[in-house]
Amino acid sequence: MSKFILPPKVISDFSGYQYLIDLYLQIKEDESNSVELSFENTSWFGANLAAVLGAIVELVGRQGKKVVVSGICWPIESVLRRNRFLCEFEYPPLVDYYNTILEYRKFPPEADQDFMLYIKNELLGKPDFPEHSQLLGKRINENIFELYENARTHGRCAQTHTCGQYYPNKMPKRLDITIVDMGRTIKTNVNEFLGASLSGAKAIEWALQYGNTTKTGNISGGLGLDIIFNFIKLNQGKIQIISSDGYWEYRRGFTTKTNFEKAFPGTIANIEFNLDDSARYQLREEVPLDDIF
Repeated sequence: MSKFILPPKVISDFSGYQYLIDLYLQIKEDESNSVELSFENTSWFGANLAAVLGAIVELVGRQGKKVVVSGICWPIESVLRRNRFLCEFEYPPLVDYYNTILEYRKFPPEADQDFMLYIKNELLGKPDFPEHSQLLGKRINENIFELYENARTHGRCAQTHTCGQYYPNKMPKRLDITIVDMGRTIKTNVNEFLGASLSGAKAIEWALQYGNTTKTGNISGGLGLDIIFNFIKLNQGKIQIISSDGYWEYRRGFTTKTNFEKAFPGTIANIEFNLDDSARYQLREEVPLDDIF
């Protein structure tokens, strides 16, 4: 059995994603069919990143590799049992009395209604989620659903992995949801469509531009994040997209576009909502004319 020791801290930033890419490649190239992921040195692991770790475990599992986890300190173990991630490794679940988790789930391509219910109940239904109109909530749900739709049509993956976490003690309070597929990357789809050789970051940037799409016939394309992107801008939240070697991030008015040295064999979307936001949101089309003139 080969042992891989996780670092002291793994969070949703460029370095955290770089580590997870490296971890996947190391496990993939390792000759052993048994892998131990040790948390013995880890004091913080972003719970939403369980979606990435779960996708990696799925992918190396296709190679016939069995993965076990060990050495988890109680604070991390309790969170990963409450969000059901460790149930994948035969740990018993814990009840989420604090209502701070978005459960780790795996959605096959045909589970579209289940995915939409998950977003509605686990994300939009959180008590501290910014106040919004029913119609805007529906549009946000549809926008996030586009990530799942793109995974099953363009990514051609077996499962979409999702997980999230509410951090009520952070300043500001925030809620992260991470959606991962291990299928065809944005870079591959965009470059095939354009007949180009864009870097991963450039391909993500192209896919995020409103109106750009790689769809053919009745198959949807593009990332379809226009509504949620505008919401995140006003909410002072964050969006991160990782696909192949590309990294794209929007955070509080600033955009970061860069590339990893190595490539992730799929796509990660992490959306962070600012839950200290006291504003109420609705679509522009919902504003009565009397309030405009």
